[in-house]
Amino acid sequence: MIRGLEEISVTYRFEKMTQQEAEEIAYKWHYDGEYSFYDMESDREDLAEFLNPELRGDSVFTVYIGEDIAGYYSVNRTAAETCDIGLGMRPDLTGNGMGLDFLEAGMDFVKSRYKPQKITLSVATFNQRAIKVYKKMGFIELDMFMQKTNGGTYEFLRMEYKC
Repeated sequence: MIRGLEEISVTYRFEKMTQQEAEEIAYKWHYDGEYSFYDMESDREDLAEFLNPELRGDSVFTVYIGEDIAGYYSVNRTAAETCDIGLGMRPDLTGNGMGLDFLEAGMDFVKSRYKPQKITLSVATFNQRAIKVYKKMGFIELDMFMQKTNGGTYEFLRMEYKC
């Protein structure tokens, strides 16, 4: 639901990502300010992986609202009972109160398709806006780690949700 003066129901649809969708996200999505960290072009290795259909396989999904791309999810089974997710919303949709609904739709998709007991994710610690949404959803903090990406080394928070 989009929160505002009235609540409007939003239905998200998940489809296996096509090459055209990957290229649109990689080259046309640009975030403002510190969130430009999430621009696909910021990390050449991540960009190459995202654009390679063989590496994306059946684990990266485009999320639609109607006919418009709203975001994407990647899902990787890291253990028999655990899925690790990565996600991104279209830049103009971020910061508008849609994050929790977008996350909830993705969680429902992952739980339905993969039937995990746990879902994990990692988020850059500066992204307090996302961390707040993850905590509202019920994710708990596990640990922090440093990761080389985007030309530097950044602190990330690993979080877990028990299904």
